[in-house]
Formats: sequence, structure tokens, C-alpha cells
Amino acid sequence: MPHYEHLFTPIRIGNMTVPNRICHVPTDVSSSNADGSVSERDIHHHSEIAKGGAGLIIVGATSPDGKTGRPTVTGLVADSDTFIPGLARLAEGMHKYGAKCVVQLQHPGRQCAVPRYNTMSATDMVVKLPWSAGHEIVYENAEEKGKPVRAMTTEEVVDMVDKFSEAAWRVKQAGFDGVELHAAHGYLISQFMSPYLNKRIDRWGGSFENRMRFPLAIISSIQKKCGKDFPILVRYSVDEWVEGGRELEESVRMAVEFEQAGVAALDLSQCIQESPGAGFDPMYYPEGWTVYASQAVKKAVSIPVINSHTFRNPDYCDQLVANGDTDMIGLARQLLCDPYWPMKAYMGKPEQIRRCISCLTGCWQESMMAKKEIGCAINPACGHMEFDDLQPAATPLKVGIVGGGPAGMEAARIATVRGHKVTLFEKTGELGGAILGCCMAPGKEKMKWYADWIRGQIKDLNVDVRLHTSPTVEQLKEFDVVLNATGAVSYVPECIGAERVVPFEQAIACPKVNCPFHPGDRKMRRTGEKVLVWGRPLRRRRHRRRAGGHGQGRDHRHRQKGVRRQRGGHPYVCAAQALCPDGRRGAAQRALQVPRQGVREQHGVQRRGGQGGADGQKLPAHRTCH
Repeated sequence: MPHYEHLFTPIRIGNMTVPNRICHVPTDVSSSNADGSVSERDIHHHSEIAKGGAGLIIVGATSPDGKTGRPTVTGLVADSDTFIPGLARLAEGMHKYGAKCVVQLQHPGRQCAVPRYNTMSATDMVVKLPWSAGHEIVYENAEEKGKPVRAMTTEEVVDMVDKFSEAAWRVKQAGFDGVELHAAHGYLISQFMSPYLNKRIDRWGGSFENRMRFPLAIISSIQKKCGKDFPILVRYSVDEWVEGGRELEESVRMAVEFEQAGVAALDLSQCIQESPGAGFDPMYYPEGWTVYASQAVKKAVSIPVINSHTFRNPDYCDQLVANGDTDMIGLARQLLCDPYWPMKAYMGKPEQIRRCISCLTGCWQESMMAKKEIGCAINPACGHMEFDDLQPAATPLKVGIVGGGPAGMEAARIATVRGHKVTLFEKTGELGGAILGCCMAPGKEKMKWYADWIRGQIKDLNVDVRLHTSPTVEQLKEFDVVLNATGAVSYVPECIGAERVVPFEQAIACPKVNCPFHPGDRKMRRTGEKVLVWGRPLRRRRHRRRAGGHGQGRDHRHRQKGVRRQRGGHPYVCAAQALCPDGRRGAAQRALQVPRQGVREQHGVQRRGGQGGADGQKLPAHRTCH
């Protein structure tokens, strides 16, 4: 008997019976071969998610026409019959574990990573989308000018309808259980559906009916080639979070249109690339902030509705299904972080789940944005097949690991699982290292999830931990292998005239004594009434907020050329500003902003009211850089 009975109740999507309510919503893992064919890495990645217990797996971002548009440099392609054998092996890898599987067809339109230029769109425009994988390439000594895209001709639109349905036919031939159309996030179908992006004056633009003509034509063409009993899902953004963009009311109307057209299920998302914060869900977004969308859509349709974005806790997800707030729970980055989330929930072991901390590092910034394969900052096994073949060590070794931060603990965990005898040395009174600063940094509380998880693993594995210990060379000679995981040391500059200098780790040390991992001797250094914070703008702002509780935190730094003081704003907005090629505050604000309408509507609304966060959380206030 599963511990979360509602999560593990079967559901029908068209003629397909899904064994549970957990859906791997489409994720572009950017791991296919250069020509777009299925790679062994693709098969391994999706098979691992199926093995972990997800009932429905949607393979993301497969282009119906690789010549005119691929969303990432190594995304999947289905524009030729030669891709069918590889797709068949991909489907078999998931089916053997009992999962149902669907391929998402996506043409990126204006957001192409390949080709870089002469990109097709619903409308002529020049785009600046620094957080898109298809962003303009800005060379070392160049300036951002914008990426021009051109409007498709009527002939090209009609031809693209056929290419989508041909790709769907190939997906069916390969043995997949259905197909999904990607109509969210500003990609091609979304560009036609959006009142903000579609400025055409022909029969493919303008009115609601004209903007729906392209997706409905694709659906009709797929039904003619694959049969009306072949399930078609549609993923679209309920709110686009831009002035003049689509909002909830029109999205509910679209849901009704899709159901009448024969769509089997709706996969709800958020945003377009002009407002990607609502799609990426940075760390400070609360769990459940999108529940309002599925609640509203479910009142208008009878087909299954999938909701995603920042779902992490099985208890909360099970309650959403039980309450009828959504039919299925969509997980994406969470399954990169821990593909066995469903199995651990089924076994009633939620504390064993490695919860995604929404850092956007391995899954976006250092992968898609850098035109590399996907990874995960806290799950080193993500995308690496060699971890799947870990065997018990033939000859167990004595392993000494110096440093009890994340790297040292992960090394200790893997070595212990393989059967080695591990001793972990940490010079302070607790494990965690620099990540422990997350406790007091505004908006970074989720990082403590990982700190607690990895410390719990070390405890459960009975690793020999030596706290308050800096081993000598002679002591380390007793080990067969020694790993240095001491990490970095804070730079403390010479401050002439300062009475005392406090490293930031001491200034933001968590004072909470009810933490199960509290060492007993951890103390926050009092900073006095007047504080000079010296360092990078982003880090300086976080520490100033902490110092504000103990004194008058002030920002100071050397007056360097080209550097100015940053005031106000949320840390993640300021981080986005650093990443935006042109450094404009407006671009930074759009890059990771909290949705304006969401803030206005959701203040004070409890979770069961439909638009609050988990357990009645309020969405964070909308802040900007000044």
C-alpha cells in the first residue's frame, strides 16, 4: 500500500492508462547526437527516471524540422524516418519499467539555438532574450545588438503544420504512447497564440480565433495521420506575465478550445522569455504558487490537467491531488536532482529525497546557456552513466577525507556506499562548510534542504566523522587514499584603522539552536552598531541585511573604475543583472522578476484559496534594481 494513495492512483489520458499521478514534464536534456538522433545518454537519462517510478514521462524539446529550428545545440530531432529506430529504443527504455511515455514536439521559432540567424517567427521583430538558450551570441569585444527574426510566409506556416504531424507520425511509429505540442514559453506555437508576440494581420493573427488557427491546424493534421485515439497533449503558459500578454481568463478559454479539438490532456506552464522568472522559478519562489492555474482550468474542462513548477514535497503534492486542485503533479528539475523521488514517496521515505534547491546552475546556466549537456549542481550522477554501474569495491580501502563541506560529504557518501572505510575530518564543530551561510541569506533557505539531506546521509551511513579536527600529515599517512576537500578560504583584506575584521561566515552564522545538526558551540559574531561590508555587490547586500539586525549595516568598497554602488533589489534580480550581456537594469528585472499580477492577486491568499504558496505562504514582493 503506497504511503501517498492519491499520488499513486492511476489516471486515464485518452486511451492511455498512466499508473500514477507523477509526470516528468518535458525537459530538454540537450544530450542527443549532433544530428539530433537519440544518444545512449538520452536513453540512460529517461530510463533512470522511469526506473525511479514516474508514471508519465514527456521527452522534451524534439524538433519537427531540425533545419529551421532546434532549441538547443544537441536537442532531439524527428524530421526524418531515419530517427525512428533511435526513438524506438528510447521508448523501450522507459516502457520496460512500466512508465508511459510521450514526445514533446517543439519548434523554437525566434528562440533557435540552431540555426543562429534567419530564424522564423510569427512576426518580424528584433529580440533580446539573454535567458534563452537561443540568445544572441555576443563576442568578447562586441556589443549586443539584438537578434532579428522574420515572419513566416503563409506557405511556410502551412508547411510547418505538415512537418509537425509528420513528426508525430514518426513518434507513434517508434512506439510512444502519445505526443505533446510545446505551446509555452515563447516558442513557435506560443508565438502564434500570444497576443503579445503575434502581430500578424492575416488569418494567422489578430483575433483569438486567428491566433488559435495554427495550433488547431496542427492538432487536426496529427489526428488525420495518427488517428483520433492517439493522445495529444498541449503545454501552454496560463499567464505570460507581460503587459499585453495572455492572462488567466483567455487561457481558460483556450483550454475549452483544446478539449473540443480532441486534446487528451493539458500541461500548464507559465511565462514567455520576456518574463522567464515565472518559468524558471528561482530559489525564492514558494512551493505551489501556480496552483491557481490548474484550479481555474479544471473548472472549465473534463480532461486531465497537469500542473508543475516548484513542487518538492510528497505530502503537499498528495494533498493537491486529493483536493482536486490538479490531476497530475509535474516534476522537471526535481527529477534531475533525484530521479527516485516517486519511489521514495511510494515507500514512505520523503526524508530520503534530495530536493531540488532551484539554483538554476547545472540545469540551465552552466548547461543550456553555455551550449553544453544538462547536469545538476547537487546530483553529480545526473547525466553521467558511469554512476549507474557503481559496484562494491573489490578491495575496500581506508579513505581519509579532509573537509566536511558539500564536496567532502558527497565523496564520503559515494566511497562508503561502495564499501570503503571512510574517515571524514572537519576542523569546525559541524559539517556543511560554506553552504551553511544559506540559513540567514534572504531567499536562499532552500539550500538548507541540501545541507540537511547530505548531513543526514552521512549520519545514516555511519561515516566516521572527526569534528574539531585538522589531521596532521603523519595521521593521514595511515590511509590508503586521502582526498583534499578543504575548499576555499575567505579573503580578509587589510583594513587600516578597523578595530576588528569579521569573516562573512561568522557574521551570518545561524543562531538557531533548534536545528537537529546544531553543534552546540556555533555562535554568530556580533558586528556592533556601525559596520563596513567589503566585497562583491551581491554578497555585500545579503550581509548588510543580516547586519541590519545587529547594527547599522553600510555598503562601502574601493572606488574602482566602472563600478557603482547597487541599492535595493532582490539578490536574484541583481544576479540576473550581472548575467545580462548589456547590463541594463530593465533586462535584469525582466530576467528573474516575480510576476506582477501574481503578487497583486496573491498577497494574503491562503493555499486553499487557490493562489497562495504552500501552507499559506505569500509570494515575495516585487523588487527591482535601482
